[in-house]
Amino acid sequence: MNTWTDFNDAGEQQSFDPIPKGTLAKVRMTIRPGGHDDPNQGWTGGYATRKAETGTVYLNAEFVVTEGPYARRKLWSLIGLHSPKGPEWGNMGRAFIKGILNSARGVHPGDESPQAQNARRIQGLAELDGIEFLARIDVEKDGNGDDKNVVKQAVTPDHKEYAALMGAVQAAPPAAAPVGRPSWAQ
Repeated sequence: MNTWTDFNDAGEQQSFDPIPKGTLAKVRMTIRPGGHDDPNQGWTGGYATRKAETGTVYLNAEFVVTEGPYARRKLWSLIGLHSPKGPEWGNMGRAFIKGILNSARGVHPGDESPQAQNARRIQGLAELDGIEFLARIDVEKDGNGDDKNVVKQAVTPDHKEYAALMGAVQAAPPAAAPVGRPSWAQ
């Protein structure tokens, strides 16, 4: 019997309940490229997506839980870059990315040292593709009214569970970092 033409003996589909709202999980973010570039905004490499109907620009992000009881589960969220309706959506996206950088790079949100400021800079959106950080899982309704998981908040080192869940995270290095450090460390 050909397993790719006769599916009578195939197993049943797995059904997953959403991850509980508020769960903290280490995730790896992958950006699904949308092909939109605007070098004046720093959006290069085709990572941004522009929705022609509305003019909104966003990062189409996929998050994979890397550890714990929900390991390998996937979640999807949009990270706002621009809306023709005003700056709020882009500002929320910038704040989320700042949180991601703080979480991934072990930087306390109140740290304004030169090292922390360097850790919050990126050369381009490509640096966000594959970044790992601690996320707070949320639940919202999808287009059919069913619950779905999303990520809207990064958990930073000031959270009491951060160290236990993130493990050893490279803190922002000294301002005069030697050659060979990540671009944010320069």
